[in-house]
Amino acid sequence: MDNTWTLLSGAMRSADAPKGLRRGTVRRVARFARPHWARLGVFLALTVVSAVLAVSTPLLAGRVVDEIVGGGAAATVIWLALAIAALAIADAGLGLAERWQSAHIGEGLIFDLRRAVFEHVQRMPIAFFTRTRTGALVSRLNNDVIGAQRTFTATLSGLVTNVIQLVLSLAVMVTLSWQVTLLALVLLPVFVLPARRIGRRMADLQRESAELNASMTTQMTERFSAPGATLVKLFGRPHAEAAEFGARAGRVRDIGVRTAMLTRWFMTSLTLVSALAQALVYGLGGWLALRGDLAPGTVVALALLLTRLYSPLTALANVRVDVMTALVSFERVFEVLDLDPMIKERPDARKVPSGGVSVELDDVRFAYPSADRYSLASLEDVSTLDNRGGDEVLHGVSLRAEPGEMVALVGSSGAGKSTIASLVPRLYDADSGSVRLSGVDVRDLTFASLREAVGVVTQDGHLFHDTIRANLAYAAPDASDAEIWHALDRARLAELVRSLPDGLDTIIGERGYRLSGGERQRLTIARLLLAQPRVVVLDEATAHLDSESEAAVGEALSDALDGRTAIVIAHRLSTIRAADRIMVVEAGRVVEQGTHEQLLAAGGRYAELYHTQFREETPTAA
Repeated sequence: MDNTWTLLSGAMRSADAPKGLRRGTVRRVARFARPHWARLGVFLALTVVSAVLAVSTPLLAGRVVDEIVGGGAAATVIWLALAIAALAIADAGLGLAERWQSAHIGEGLIFDLRRAVFEHVQRMPIAFFTRTRTGALVSRLNNDVIGAQRTFTATLSGLVTNVIQLVLSLAVMVTLSWQVTLLALVLLPVFVLPARRIGRRMADLQRESAELNASMTTQMTERFSAPGATLVKLFGRPHAEAAEFGARAGRVRDIGVRTAMLTRWFMTSLTLVSALAQALVYGLGGWLALRGDLAPGTVVALALLLTRLYSPLTALANVRVDVMTALVSFERVFEVLDLDPMIKERPDARKVPSGGVSVELDDVRFAYPSADRYSLASLEDVSTLDNRGGDEVLHGVSLRAEPGEMVALVGSSGAGKSTIASLVPRLYDADSGSVRLSGVDVRDLTFASLREAVGVVTQDGHLFHDTIRANLAYAAPDASDAEIWHALDRARLAELVRSLPDGLDTIIGERGYRLSGGERQRLTIARLLLAQPRVVVLDEATAHLDSESEAAVGEALSDALDGRTAIVIAHRLSTIRAADRIMVVEAGRVVEQGTHEQLLAAGGRYAELYHTQFREETPTAA
């Protein structure tokens, strides 16, 4: 059964044979596999010995028949039987040893590849994640890594085993009887050609099934998430959604039935052809034995060797496909590893200076990079990357926040405020000019010290589907429960957490959706407080909150900002009236700066924004 499925899989892969590889892929694979060469050598040696044993058993079985027919000694028959048993035991032991080695090689390679890809993706810029389909990226870490691993286990061992077994079997069969061997090979095309045809049909069905399953997975992922489920309930058509899903699932069911029948047809044809070939061997071999040209044991040996001939021949017919398919998986993994992280730590990077931290942007110019610098079309599910970009969005921006000072950024939507804020923690690098912390360019600082020094709270601060404790400890893994409760207390959230049945061990759901918007935001502030950064960047931290939630978050923020250098972006201007300096950003430029009172008195853009917002927030008298 296993051999049958292996042959059918090979025929299916033949229909999906990749067309070619990039130059250098094989060399890169060899370099990546270098730590596993010792185990690989042992594995191949065991495979060679196993193949030799597989050919030796039929010869011993033939000797047994000859001894019985020729009236040989009983002791000889017993010794031959013991030898066959010993070979079986040795083959079983070799099989276990092979599996041990292949498991270590395969799983070790999967570990190396997954870790390399995961670590590399962690270094990619934020722009990469805004364009990439998460599912496609996860597939590289799962399906393609496992496909690459197959190169060093199933494909490589299969190639060596099949070549040795085929050469030995053919050599022995020709030595025993070239006439019978030639007749046995005549039926091979009768099996291989239908196998290829069935393989193509199976490949088409499997491809369609994979696409349908991917569509169902996408539909489920989108509809079963909290925002997606809400959208469906508000605007969707549940019956139409169910019908669409049912149509895909029904087609997968039909494909499953057809696949099962094609598999049965394949197995039946394989069994039939093998039986016919054996009948020919017994027929011709028996006739030659009756004439005295062959020994009876030789006929039995030829029949047994025949079973070790068809499988290798068919497998080797697809060996190029198997190797190419596995190498393509490597190539897809290498595609991700070859993406430029763009934001890199310099070898001589140093830590952020101790004490209070000043933040300075000096004549900063910046343009978002085009997609071809950090993305792949296959990860975006597009045929060609959208390479628009390169248009400057910040034009010579300069600002300075002294240690402990709060600088607020205000302006129209799309003016460049969030872009400025993203340069401080080095989510992007400026194209020209510099961003400095305590006088040191952020490009000269270590990533670790930058993360410790700068804390960020956004309007949609992300939370993991985990416990409250785990979400908070993400910022400070060594924090004690006492420190966690202190942070929650300062974030005005301790009372709520204590009221929950599981307290700190409460699971908050995907993106924290089991909490209200204000509670989620205060939890992100508690995380910030636990991290104790010296610089705080608040990007619309109170946006989209109701008045009560905004007041609670505002109290938490006042604690978070106490004694820290702060860059605050706020839509509601009433929240930043106490800022030490307010900077008005429009079209990527700082057009005004000063205190709240100074800017109002100047009657410029800030005054216009403030009075417009004041009129919108003041209820009209009845």
